[in-house]
Amino acid sequence: MFEDGVSNAEIARAVGVCAESVRRWRRVWEQGGASALRRRAATGRPPKLDDTQVGMVRAALEQGAQAHGFEADLWTLERVGAVVTRTAGVVLSRASVWRLLTGRLGWSLQRPERRAVERDESEIARWIAHEWPRIKKGP
Repeated sequence: MFEDGVSNAEIARAVGVCAESVRRWRRVWEQGGASALRRRAATGRPPKLDDTQVGMVRAALEQGAQAHGFEADLWTLERVGAVVTRTAGVVLSRASVWRLLTGRLGWSLQRPERRAVERDESEIARWIAHEWPRIKKGP
């Protein structure tokens, strides 16, 4: 559209942006051509773990917490951080561990069901059927 001489206002209406954006784009286009308008890679600090290390961490986590010497097969941010340090040699903060789990690994928060390991369903059913009616007040 710039090459065709279309006005900034017409381009803004056609693209659905404000005219100031089009003026900025035109200045960039005039200085560097169409290639200067291309999207650039996001800047910022590179991740501490590369894709290979993330794959190694994923494989280690999929083995379960007990395979890494933890008593219960339950992952916490601290435990995952310890496994990341052992596996990849990188120390991550709790926030970075959370971003690793939810962002790069695609995992979500799962809370364990709070139940006693010794729970006996048949004994509970017997108690409800026989003891509870005897104990409860009223008809």
